[in-house]
Amino acid sequence: MTRETPGGVLIRPGMLADAPGLNAVYNHFVENTAVTFDVTPMSLEDRKRWLRRFADGGPYRLLVAVSHSALVGFACSKQFRAKEAYATSVETTIYLTPEETGQGTGALLYAALFEALAAEDVHRAYAGITIPNEASVALHRKLGFRNVGIYREVGRKFGRYWNVQWFEKGIESTGSDERSGA
Repeated sequence: MTRETPGGVLIRPGMLADAPGLNAVYNHFVENTAVTFDVTPMSLEDRKRWLRRFADGGPYRLLVAVSHSALVGFACSKQFRAKEAYATSVETTIYLTPEETGQGTGALLYAALFEALAAEDVHRAYAGITIPNEASVALHRKLGFRNVGIYREVGRKFGRYWNVQWFEKGIESTGSDERSGA
């Protein structure tokens, strides 16, 4: 799945060569914000190990957004919980460079991820957002997520406790009827 947006941003599956760009995007948020609860920037080797969790098929996907040969964002789906009964649920996340925020890239990138997930055996997507984060909340609502609750003071970073608001979205299947038994 590779596509170019009307604004000239290329959306494609992530690959090992993207590790430095992924780190540049993500580590900005680690070092400067509470939107991720990682407190130590990810090393390039750790990023490469992280990248190996994703595939071009199946429920665990990584898509990247590239503009003018620079990685400007990524969206991914990963295991929600380890127990087998959770297998049709995924946790999703999206990160964009600060300059790319508000340009429409996030909505296009996330929509491409959900389109890919619709062809898989995925029933629900979940997203946890450290609040306040109005831009992320608005993006998730725009793409059909609904609020399901708040974990209060669940993470401590920069000397204070942060709340995480949880959202869920149903994934409408475009796959065959074999999964549903019909």
